[in-house]
Amino acid sequence: MSKKDKNGKRKHSQERKLKDESTSLINHSSELNIHDIEQEGNLPQLSKLSKKTYEKELKHLQIELVRLQEWIKLEGLKVVILFEGRDAAGKGGAIKSITQSLNPRICRVVALGKPSDQERTQWYFQRYTAELPAAGEIVLFDRSWYNRAGVEHVMGYCTHEEYVEFLRSCPEFENMLQRSGIILIKYWFSVSDNEQEKRFNDRINDPRKRWKFSPMDLEARSRWVEYSKAKDDMFNATDTKLSPWYVIDGDDKRRARLNCINHLLAKIPYKDVLPKPFDLPPLQNKMVYVRPPMYLQNFIPDVTAHLE
Repeated sequence: MSKKDKNGKRKHSQERKLKDESTSLINHSSELNIHDIEQEGNLPQLSKLSKKTYEKELKHLQIELVRLQEWIKLEGLKVVILFEGRDAAGKGGAIKSITQSLNPRICRVVALGKPSDQERTQWYFQRYTAELPAAGEIVLFDRSWYNRAGVEHVMGYCTHEEYVEFLRSCPEFENMLQRSGIILIKYWFSVSDNEQEKRFNDRINDPRKRWKFSPMDLEARSRWVEYSKAKDDMFNATDTKLSPWYVIDGDDKRRARLNCINHLLAKIPYKDVLPKPFDLPPLQNKMVYVRPPMYLQNFIPDVTAHLE
């Protein structure tokens, strides 16, 4: 047998092995269409939550989040929370509702852009490990290393070999994080196709939100079934006992945020170590000091003068 024939045979054997490994990691379906797939967000629908009720409940939960933050700081815990899901499923709003009342030096959001040329040559998880928390910190990933199982796989930004390797190594990577003492919580925000379309149209018509759109979002709409299958395969490989996925119905944004925060508070046991109310010290007033006149300072124009 010639050297060329041997190399061809070896290559064919490697491809067959890779295909077998891929099949064991994900469940391949036959021909799929939109009616074959369980529709995201199609859960029993409740009435839309009123703004008054939502804000009252959110305030209560945010106070508990502050208590959780103080406990994490005191105990030196390390917390990582992943937010994944469809475009316009409500991930960003949920993250804002969590961080709104927290200390940005303790709780920070990581939303990485596309990898640089240098990062593409690194170990895939490397740029995410650089963002992991130190003791007493909380890190919220607005999308995470699961990009490889979703957009990169569907859009062809990674090879099939890289995709299969991710599904194989991801549970091991997450187990390693947990063994190191990191508390890892993974959320998937689900949204129906009708609700997503409604939110997309809202973004198109609102100049404040139009920046959220990217060509990728439009392309994802035309690949709804492919993304559905990618999500199902991802869950099949990475929804483990030690690192499960928690799914949030995102069709009602207000209910989704409250449900997410309530679940998060239940996942991390904590005690109330929040400082009690205290009296302010008296203002210093005995020092003799004449301040410079106010007109020397550059005040901005008051454009609200005509408003009531």
